[in-house]
Amino acid sequence: MSLNQPITNFEHLNVWIIGASSGIGKASASWFADQGANLILSARRLENLEELKSSIPLKSQSQYIHSTALDVTSTEQVSQALSQVLSIWNKIDLILFVSGIYTPVRADNFDMGITSKMIDTNLMGPMRVVSAVMPQFLKQGFGHIALVGSVAGYSGLPKSLVYGPTKAALLNFAESLYYDLKPKGINVHIICPGFVETPATAINDFQMPALISAEQAAKEIGAGLQRGDFEIHFPKKFSYFLKFLRILPYPIYFWLLKTFVKI
Repeated sequence: MSLNQPITNFEHLNVWIIGASSGIGKASASWFADQGANLILSARRLENLEELKSSIPLKSQSQYIHSTALDVTSTEQVSQALSQVLSIWNKIDLILFVSGIYTPVRADNFDMGITSKMIDTNLMGPMRVVSAVMPQFLKQGFGHIALVGSVAGYSGLPKSLVYGPTKAALLNFAESLYYDLKPKGINVHIICPGFVETPATAINDFQMPALISAEQAAKEIGAGLQRGDFEIHFPKKFSYFLKFLRILPYPIYFWLLKTFVKI
């Protein structure tokens, strides 16, 4: 059963990707362009976006890609970027929010500077964007809001003392957002990847189970949107295992972590 309206055809849809300069966002830009979507790409570094834009082939002469700089920790920049988007488009079919940062944190290196930065980017960032675009989506009465979280948000994991809680909160936010917006014709998706080859995961000094490429992640996201999934999680053999851990009694949960997670 689809909780959202499936997107059966991306051709000529207006897709705004926030966090498009690297990793999953960059791969998703190529995937959506290949499907024929019109794109606006956002990230902090405009030069990276321009380089990406020039590397993506278009499927037709009517298709186009624009870019606009955006730091999601700035309410002013979010407002400015949205104004630019709406000066180009009179509707937004899909927002894909990918922006996020990851720093491994454990109790013995708990730092409030790192903590504040991750919360501001990973949680307050998508909230700023959703708050800003809400009037436009309510005016339209349709569209899709897709937020990239993480399987780290399912339960407490080693080295995720801060990152995990930001993603758990984002999952909760998406659930509440879905409940409020579904009756108004607006679709909400939460995307929970496992380990994906990105600049963020490149800093990990441990073996990452079920590691996939950013291109594979982009395909999984696209397929989930085509199915109309509320939660798009992958790779399944890893994400279902973490979902299973989530429902276990705590003595078993912590024993399994200690036994099998060598971090």
